[in-house]
Amino acid sequence: MTRRSEAITVLLVALVLLAGCSGAGGGADSGGGGDSGLTQASMAEERASGAAASGDGDGGGDGGGSTDAATRTDRSIIRTGTVELRVDDYERSQSNLTALVASQGGYVGESTHQVHESGAAAWTEGRVVLRVPAENFSTTMDAIEREGEVRASRTATQDVTEQVVDLEARLENLRAERKRLRALYQQANDTEDVLAVERRLSEVQTEIERTEAELQNIQRRVAYSTVTVELTEPRPDRPAPDRWYDTPVVAAFLESVAGVGVALRAVVVAGAYAAPYLFVFLTPFAVVGGLLYRYRRRILGSS
Repeated sequence: MTRRSEAITVLLVALVLLAGCSGAGGGADSGGGGDSGLTQASMAEERASGAAASGDGDGGGDGGGSTDAATRTDRSIIRTGTVELRVDDYERSQSNLTALVASQGGYVGESTHQVHESGAAAWTEGRVVLRVPAENFSTTMDAIEREGEVRASRTATQDVTEQVVDLEARLENLRAERKRLRALYQQANDTEDVLAVERRLSEVQTEIERTEAELQNIQRRVAYSTVTVELTEPRPDRPAPDRWYDTPVVAAFLESVAGVGVALRAVVVAGAYAAPYLFVFLTPFAVVGGLLYRYRRRILGSS
């Protein structure tokens, strides 16, 4: 092996060790794999628009991440909300919510519902997941709560600023390492060196793509808040337990009369079922009682 090949090999090993130190804070969970090639790497670097650092700028990414997160004024906040509503008409309320989120610049992320039946009565329960721009989160929550009777309402926030800063710093380090690897690739003459550089370049490109995907996912959740709306129709065959006093007086009286009729009918039906058993078990006692009564009258009459 020539001196130039030895130098390239030593430099490549140093790059790998340096990248391992700078990436230790980013975790080792692997997402997809495979060789991405130099063309894809070039396209990714162009999209980065100036994020690549100069020759030996690898070591500064992780050191300033926490400081940048602490002094950063534009915080990255993920907002979520949950609202449970009792509505008169599920289909109409779902349509109103779809129109609402569209007017706020958002969209419906998920929608599920289930129809329940009890005799001739039917009612619907369902869930609608809305994605709305973060700046319209409070306005959307207020509008949702006006759609029906609020049974529960919850909001939560999560500050992911430090996580975003760490991912951005890791991306900067990885892109700087990729730039140096490309320079090594152009200088390598030995086949073994070329293969080693290509292998490491592929690993770095995979890490870049995985980190970019994680960062984009967080940025989407920051940009678009999530609101989950639970919609429930009241059962039409009976008043809601906490709204029984809203039942009209005439309807309450008629329901009571109907209840009395049902109770009397139940008694008659129960008597019909019990009559054969009563006949079988009470007949011997009736016969014995009749004989005793006649015997007693005969004794009293003879005296």
